[in-house]
Parts: sequence; C-alpha cells; structure tokens
Amino acid sequence: MNRLLVFMTDFGLDDGAISAMEGVAYCVSYDLNIRHLTHNIPPYNIFDASYRLNQAIDYWPEGTTFVCVVDPGVGSDRKSIVARTRSNMHIVTPDNGTLTHIDKYVGIEEVRQIEEKSNRLLDSENSYTFYGRDVYAYTGARLAAGVISFEEVGPKMNVEDIVRLELYGCHKIENGIMGYVDILDVRYGSLWTSISYEDFKNCGFRIGDDILVEIFYEDRKVFSQRINYGKSFADVGVNEPLIYMNSVYDMAVAINQGDFSKAYNIGVGKKWKITMSK
Repeated sequence: MNRLLVFMTDFGLDDGAISAMEGVAYCVSYDLNIRHLTHNIPPYNIFDASYRLNQAIDYWPEGTTFVCVVDPGVGSDRKSIVARTRSNMHIVTPDNGTLTHIDKYVGIEEVRQIEEKSNRLLDSENSYTFYGRDVYAYTGARLAAGVISFEEVGPKMNVEDIVRLELYGCHKIENGIMGYVDILDVRYGSLWTSISYEDFKNCGFRIGDDILVEIFYEDRKVFSQRINYGKSFADVGVNEPLIYMNSVYDMAVAINQGDFSKAYNIGVGKKWKITMSK
C-alpha cells in the first residue's frame, strides 16, 4: 500500500461529514495521505459515482485505496465490500453498482465482503446511517496504512455476484451511430455520451465534418442541427456548438464558452438518445 486514501461521496461539504471521515482515518494513522475525488455526486446517484470513479482511477499511483460512498441503501441488507482491481487499486464501497464502470473498463481481480465485527469503528455498532465514517473510512484507512491486509477484510466473494448497473453503450445506424447522454461535464454543461471515439471513428467521421446531431427524449425529437466536429473548443467560435472527443475518449457535444445542456434543456440517462450521422 502507498498510504494514499481517496474519498468520494455525495455528502457535499456543507457539514462535518467529510471531516468526521478524515478524523477516523487519521486516528488509524497520522501518516496517511488523504485526498478527495469529489463530494458533489448528485444525491443517491450511483451511476454518476461509478462513472466519476472510473474517470479518475487510472491517473492515481498503483496501490491507492479509494473510499466511495453513495449509499441510498445504507442500513439495509446490501453488502459492504472491498474490490481489488487488476491495476492493484482497492475500492471500499457498498455493493450497489458503484463498481460497474471499473468492472468493465479496468477489471476487478477479487472482491471481499467487509466483516463488520472486526472492521468497524469502536462503539459504532448501533449506528446504521453513517457507514461512510463507521465502516468505509475506517476499513479504507486500515487498508491504506497496512494495519490489515486485503484478505483480513472478510470472506471472498465471487466477482460475478457484485451488483452492476446497466451501461447503455452505442450501436451503428444508417449513415452514423446512436448512443445515450451518459452524464454532463457538470460545470460547463457539455453532453458526455456513451458513443466511444473508436466506434465514432469507424463510422468514417473526420475532423472538420459537419455532422447531423439529433437528440431524443424517449421517442420525441428535441434537437436537430448540423454541428462541426473539432479537436478542441478553439476550432469553433464563441457560443458555437461542436462535437469533440472528451477526456475519457468518448464523444461529447458542447457550446464553446456556453452550456449546451441548459441552452437546449437536455438531460442524462437512458431516456436521452443521441444520434450522429452524415
């Protein structure tokens, strides 16, 4: 372990929840290096948590421990687990789908269910609503600090048995490709789609093409316009739209120095289909 401990939650920063998690971790070891992926996951949004974890994990050093808590089922019979990825990262999280993107794009080598009698903050056994502090931060800190081994987390589970969310993907259509609006580049309102760059490129699209973009909410068309495919935002003028490859190598739609989602009232999820065609 490299003593790096990275927290991600939907808790926000408006109260003492994150500080409490940090405090628990530092009580395990002063030598931990605690960092934060984000605490602005939309409340209860497990898909966003899975996506954001995958967005960042490859850029951290081998041996990093992640504590990822978006847990609408807290206190229920959902399992608490630690996954070891093929790239030798550890992820402490509820078994509710948080690992979906990691499983597909990074690979999971082994999963252990947290044995809570030995891996729970002292005197917290009657607390049922703050597993992020009482179980996940505590277990993650002990792993990152080398106090416990991965095997001491608890019994081994079948990787195939962990909860997975549906990933929408993309498929070819006549003269182009169809996918879904997976998520937003939140601060800027760009649409990040489920259309991979490789699938997009295989349709024959080239930099500089004007591509017909159509967006549907369920079966109702809500947007239709030809948009230039560029390398970066500088390829179009201010307030002009563009198609580009985003930082996770999927196709995205944006307005240069604008907010595409707000401008056209576009949301995310399986009800939001997007097509790109010649």
